Amino acid sequence: MPFLQLQNVSKGFGPRGARTEVLRDINLTIERGEFVAIVGYSGAGKTTLINLIAGLLGPDSGQALLNGTGIAGPGPDRGVVFQNYSLLPWLTVFENVALAVNQVNPNWPAERRKEHVEKFIKMVNLAPARDKLPRELSGGMRQRVSVARALAMDPQILLLDEPLGALDALTRATLQDEIERIWEADKKTVVLITNDVDEGILLADRIIPLSAGPNATLGPAVAVDIARPRDRKAINHDPRFQAIRAEVLSFLLGPGARPRAHIERKLTLPEIEPEDLDRARVQRPALRRSELKRESLEIGA
Repeated sequence: MPFLQLQNVSKGFGPRGARTEVLRDINLTIERGEFVAIVGYSGAGKTTLINLIAGLLGPDSGQALLNGTGIAGPGPDRGVVFQNYSLLPWLTVFENVALAVNQVNPNWPAERRKEHVEKFIKMVNLAPARDKLPRELSGGMRQRVSVARALAMDPQILLLDEPLGALDALTRATLQDEIERIWEADKKTVVLITNDVDEGILLADRIIPLSAGPNATLGPAVAVDIARPRDRKAINHDPRFQAIRAEVLSFLLGPGARPRAHIERKLTLPEIEPEDLDRARVQRPALRRSELKRESLEIGA
């Protein structure tokens, strides 16, 4: 039995008559311990797909199953790392992570919960920033807190909703390495949503393209059969990397591309003639600010 399964899932938004069908006939099967990347255009419905798996949204049709049981709402068995961090600004790093741990394991002794929180803060290399507030952290550090919080819940599946999209290139590369290191250590099932094909190939076991919306649907899955660990510099010269990249892009730019619209408009241009600089100044009006002069006149009564 597949660990995670979406069967003919469709989802739309809006009132009847003006409804937009975001996702259509989504079929997805993920095995336990697998790292899957779903790659698509911005606005195609990738976050909607993550929210369906997380139980934050329900499908209009079809069903989402985890361990053979229908997903009816959010739960601690699914940890989500959002793009916008979603940290409480008045809580420290420790307190943000502890909030999740206390909710999931309220019956644990206080000392055990504290040790558990400390473990995951160290895992994402944030022990020195343990007592800092989010405003005192960089964007990359905030995202590490978000990852630590999700992992501390010990979910069965980790959902990454474009967690690195707002970061600069250097920080993004560092966190990609962190995510791979954590996955290698824990082997949790991971679903990564991204619009970066190279990122998906670098991290995932399998990459699946999502067509442009509306009515977005999944394209054919491509196995990333490149040995780990993957060196981001060397992988660019790997023929298999190039073949996978070409296959994914072929779908995104072909059957999965945004529809193109052809618009014809008739434009009426104003009748404007260039200024003739050869004409004497007395024969033409002053058009430059430097040529304009102000005069004051006194008029007698």
